[in-house]
Amino acid sequence: MAQSHLLSLRSTCTRLKVGATIVRDKRIIAGGYNGSIKGDEHCIDCGCKVIDNHCVRTIHAEINAILQCSKFGVSTENSTIYVTHFPCLNCTKSIIQSGIKEVCYAYDYKNNEYAMELLEKSEVIVRKINYDVNSIVNHLLEE
Repeated sequence: MAQSHLLSLRSTCTRLKVGATIVRDKRIIAGGYNGSIKGDEHCIDCGCKVIDNHCVRTIHAEINAILQCSKFGVSTENSTIYVTHFPCLNCTKSIIQSGIKEVCYAYDYKNNEYAMELLEKSEVIVRKINYDVNSIVNHLLEE
C-alpha cells in the first residue's frame, strides 16, 4: 500500500491523486497512477477536462498498471492490486477481466454498488486496509 501511495504522488490530475500496485507471488509486477495519455496535455498544466463530473483526460491508476503488464507481457492472473482509493466501475470491470483476484484499497471514494456486486459475483476478494500515509514517515523517523 505504501508503494501505491508513493505512485499517487506522480499523478498529474488535480482532482484526485490515485496510485495502484499489482503484486503476484509477493513481487511487484506493475504500478500506475492517474495521468494523461502519452503526448496529451496534463491536468496540472491546463486543467481537468470534466464531463459528467468526471475528468476524462486521465487514464486511471488501475488501468495504467494493467496496461503496463500488457505492454511488457506480464500476466495479471491471480494477482492482487493495491489501490489508494476504491476502484470506479470501469476499473473494476478491467480488474475482473484481467484475472486479478484481490483488491486492497485504503480509502473509500464514491464506492459504486454495482462495482461491489460485480466483485462479489466474480469472487474477487476485497479488503479495505486501514492505512495512514504518515505512518511510513513516522516509521522512517524512528529508525
